[in-house]
Amino acid sequence: MRSIVKILSCAVLVCALGGAAQAADGVLLVTRTTTTGSEARTNQVQIEPKRMRAESSGATGEKMIVLFDGTKQVMRLIDNEKKTYTEMTKEDVDALGGQMSAMMAQMEQQLKNLPPEQRAQIEAMMKGRGMGAGAAVAPKVQYKKVGTDTVGKWTCDKYEGYTDGKKTNEVCTMEPKALGFTASDFDITRELAAFFTKLMPANAAQLFSIGTGGEQGFSGIPVKSVATVGGRQVTTEVTEVSRQAFPDAIFQVPAGYQKQSLMGRGRK
Repeated sequence: MRSIVKILSCAVLVCALGGAAQAADGVLLVTRTTTTGSEARTNQVQIEPKRMRAESSGATGEKMIVLFDGTKQVMRLIDNEKKTYTEMTKEDVDALGGQMSAMMAQMEQQLKNLPPEQRAQIEAMMKGRGMGAGAAVAPKVQYKKVGTDTVGKWTCDKYEGYTDGKKTNEVCTMEPKALGFTASDFDITRELAAFFTKLMPANAAQLFSIGTGGEQGFSGIPVKSVATVGGRQVTTEVTEVSRQAFPDAIFQVPAGYQKQSLMGRGRK
């Protein structure tokens, strides 16, 4: 289960860094994420039309690497320190989604035996994490443009997001062309959203979408986002964007690395 949690956390990282490539060109996107009470983390993602690589580095030197192959519909989590990797296919995701749905149904049945106040508290917590009854529909976030801001060398449009009338997050966006992208450059992020739909029905579309001014409520690519996760404020800012040609090797598992089972119970 710890392996699954790591993969899901890294999936969110990949999409939070989301961008894509034009034609056969690659795009390097670097961000800095600061979480209240934690050291800042530097993240980078290399993106091509049908594959993505995300790497997150902490202050103590630890790294998380995630590879997503859109053609084969496979995600891999690499542990360089242990020289191992974990693989998750679309079939794995769909199966896990079914298992989690069954677990949630069982948990909701057990909640019926709790005192009303305690049950309400637990249900509120589950709903906030996209779990439990009604989780198939993500809470609707209403965005309101409140002006502009500056992120690095860029001037961006600032939006505040409200859920049920309460401010829950902020984003500051730029139009794709201002960063050298086009709308079609984000196809790979939509593939990643579809990859996780059955496992994260309440959050997949919300996590992996780029603002178009329609359902998202804001327009453009977020170059800065501020949200509260688990009671802590998380701020992510883009620090570098550039077009590059990437070697094929960076999208592959290094030779000699051992494959671990998805549930972390040894190799397979």
